[in-house]
Amino acid sequence: MKQARRAATGSQLRRRPKQERSRERIDAILATAKRLIGEKGIDAVTMKEVGALAGGPIATVYHYFPNKSAILATLYERFSEVTRARQREIVVGIDGLESMIAASDRMLDDYYDRVAGDPAIQDLQNAIQADKALQNLDIAETHHQADVFCDQLIHLLKPERREEFRRLVFLFFQLAGGVVRLALTQDKTQGQRMVDDYKSIIHGQLRAFFD
Repeated sequence: MKQARRAATGSQLRRRPKQERSRERIDAILATAKRLIGEKGIDAVTMKEVGALAGGPIATVYHYFPNKSAILATLYERFSEVTRARQREIVVGIDGLESMIAASDRMLDDYYDRVAGDPAIQDLQNAIQADKALQNLDIAETHHQADVFCDQLIHLLKPERREEFRRLVFLFFQLAGGVVRLALTQDKTQGQRMVDDYKSIIHGQLRAFFD
């Protein structure tokens, strides 16, 4: 089931790097693309410009990435890898309701801070909504992260409520992206209030499973 959720998209690396030089080349392409996205926005960035500024011919970019969506997908996957690692560190200590709520707060704060501090990721998060392949990748990633959270504490719940809990947690994780995107359109104080309001909603729903 989890494999099905993570179905491949048509916007992935054309070739997987096998040598250190290839990995370094891909890293240079991605770093250049990310910098340009942060400076100009996704729509203004071209494959030709990425290739030129990454220090090689455009053919080298296409050797690894069939299109710009493939670059975006790989940037998203790398961002998600860091998110997963940080999530695993946070959820490992969950042993009850209060630690579960504290963990959910920490994950949301961490996500908000990382997106707020990176203009390229902000633009990437917005682009996900307009690209079907990236949207599917995002949904699959949300399922994975929600499963990691649930698997850590599902044994604390009554068996008859576990499937409902999984559905709710998936919604929380998926909606978090929209809340953060909206918060970042506001001034810092108002944005933080929105994030805190979303936390309160999550708290109330989580507590209902332990009544």
